[in-house]
Amino acid sequence: MDYKTLFSKTPPTRLFFTAAIPGAIGMLASALYQLVDGIFVGQILGDVPFAAINLAMPFVIINFALADLIGLGSAVPISVKLGAKEEKAANNIFTCACILIVAVGFLFGAGIYFAAPYMIKAMGAEGDLFDMAVSYLRVYALCSPVTTIVFAVDNYLRICGKIRGSMILNIFMSVLSAVLEFIFLYVLKFDIWGAALATCTGMFVCALIALYPFFRGKMQLKFCRPKFSMRIIGQTIKCGSPNFLNNIAGRVTSIIMNAVLLRMGGENAVSVYGILMYVDGFVQPLLYGMCDSLQPAVGYNWGAGDIKRVKAIEKRCYFASAVLSVMSFGVIFVFPKQITGLFISNPSEGVLSMSVNALFLFSFTYITRWFSFATQSYMTAIEKSVQASVISVATALVFPLIVIVALWNMGIDGLWLNMTVTSVMAAILSAIILKSFMKKIKEKNIPFT
Repeated sequence: MDYKTLFSKTPPTRLFFTAAIPGAIGMLASALYQLVDGIFVGQILGDVPFAAINLAMPFVIINFALADLIGLGSAVPISVKLGAKEEKAANNIFTCACILIVAVGFLFGAGIYFAAPYMIKAMGAEGDLFDMAVSYLRVYALCSPVTTIVFAVDNYLRICGKIRGSMILNIFMSVLSAVLEFIFLYVLKFDIWGAALATCTGMFVCALIALYPFFRGKMQLKFCRPKFSMRIIGQTIKCGSPNFLNNIAGRVTSIIMNAVLLRMGGENAVSVYGILMYVDGFVQPLLYGMCDSLQPAVGYNWGAGDIKRVKAIEKRCYFASAVLSVMSFGVIFVFPKQITGLFISNPSEGVLSMSVNALFLFSFTYITRWFSFATQSYMTAIEKSVQASVISVATALVFPLIVIVALWNMGIDGLWLNMTVTSVMAAILSAIILKSFMKKIKEKNIPFT
């Protein structure tokens, strides 16, 4: 379907199922692979490698966050420009963004490669744990220039209305990466670096597949002679900042949590925290897939001035996010032992008890998590980057650090409760921001209702 028809003419409910459901399925495939990745490493290589990837993963995500800053940051103004019928400006932003992503991937990847030993050492890792975490991280760093663009191209496909194509690409990338990881770890007996190489290979292949129709000029967005300007770079950074700050702040929090847990409960506590992160890494992409897939439509209609349609789309986004979150709470609450068993084979009684208790306390996060997530996505889609950035930084860093201090006397249980309490605080903040925004809309006499 032509993107103009899809975004501006399709009934909101049909648009939701056309865009958000495939987006969620695509992200589900990615989330399933993240689970499989953790399962393969934990079951095939053992507990120490599983702890090693959890120490290294925050730095891996920081690396991808820079590319995501440019990819998502460019996707928002591209959608708005298309809605305002400024196709040439949209193509220029698209071209400049692709060039910037490859350049940043090369520079930042080199920096992470050389800094890896120092960063892992600062976490308190020693011996085999240290060696494995460094080797895992360095593979991602070396592959950074040719892998990071895959997330941006996924956004560009959805902008062009190729939502099913985006879904199929994500599914293929997850399946390919999982097959390669099984071969590398189980058949070829590679060490932990083989897990990282499998993922990077899958991403590289899919990046080439996704870029092919753009190079052929078969898409609505087309490569052109780039005209860089500080305005384009500034706008890209501004629009991408909420998600970027969320990723960076979240990883800083993870690094702090891992360091505290390593000292408070040893490798077992880090492994249990890794289980929580893998579970969150399953649920959050589903929320992200639904909300992010609707952002091009929201941005397009915001640029076109159709505020009523923006509201209709967002109402469905909020409702679906709430349903998904509450369902996630129920599954985690009921099946903590089974979830633990996915990642740690034959866990000791102490580890199993710690994990079950952690998952029980953690599960309540999803009763309120959906509201701040949907609000942040909404603010990002309509270029309200300040409001979205406030929500993201508060949710990912400020509130968690406050809760660590506030619940310190509870010991390790206070750490397991961190995300639950943070989620409530973030929902309150988001409600205040959304109410203030609605008030400004009414004051400007925009027919939002």
